[in-house]
Amino acid sequence: MGFGREFWYSWRHQITFLASHGYHVVAPDLRGCGDSDSPLSPSSYTVLHLAGDLVGLLDYFGEQQAFVVGHDWGAVLGWHLSLFRPDRVKGLIAMSTPYYPRDPAAKPIESFTAKFGDGLYISQFQEPGRAERAFARYDYLTVMKKFLLINKTDLLIAPGGMEIIDHLQTPSVLPPWITEEELQVYADKFEESGFTGPLNYYRAMDLNWELSAPWQGAKVTVPTKCIFGDKDVGFDSYGTREYVQGDTFKGLVPDLEVVILEGHHFINEERAHEVSQEILTFLQKLSVE
Repeated sequence: MGFGREFWYSWRHQITFLASHGYHVVAPDLRGCGDSDSPLSPSSYTVLHLAGDLVGLLDYFGEQQAFVVGHDWGAVLGWHLSLFRPDRVKGLIAMSTPYYPRDPAAKPIESFTAKFGDGLYISQFQEPGRAERAFARYDYLTVMKKFLLINKTDLLIAPGGMEIIDHLQTPSVLPPWITEEELQVYADKFEESGFTGPLNYYRAMDLNWELSAPWQGAKVTVPTKCIFGDKDVGFDSYGTREYVQGDTFKGLVPDLEVVILEGHHFINEERAHEVSQEILTFLQKLSVE
């Protein structure tokens, strides 16, 4: 889960790297994150709203097309922008989250809860105010640390009667790819904006299912590179690895390259140089075609 880190600071390494190679880089805070507006209603966080935000941003800069790079929920947005408006996307780089086809038979929350139980973080996040109250028992920096290095054994599923934030362990030592000061930047931003905006992304999932019905069975046709960390709990569990490496995913995204790096969920920060280089290679390849 990206969980609210979808604001510009998470791309600090890639911004400077790509700009040094002559690219105009725009790293917006997604709605509900960072300094962007944070509507209270989950119905304001559908993929149609989010894709519309990016189309509006492209119009603001007078650009017909752009390369789109997203991580976790940013990747979800990238997938849907490419699905809804492929005319505005030169190419897509999606990190940590693959494209999943819409299941015509069941809404996502119903499916997730039936498969993984009420302790699944997505299920717990549905009730307005529940996760906010649970998170409030900890300071903002501790919440950031709890979601930083989630192991496969955690599976983001809490035991019965326990909140996911209480279930997750707080690492005693930070990994070498992020400092206490850098993590504090995220904590300070959450202290300003709160957690409701990012949580509303999860609360809009069933509404996304309803609104995306016209695209049932559609493929993502733009050139795409997917980047995953091999130790990312979201990749190494839930059948994601098998799905990404199987024929179904490749059939849904015909122009696809998959890159698996050594690392965890926040791969754009943990493996900053390698990810930056993967992005650059992709941009350069499409720029000369």
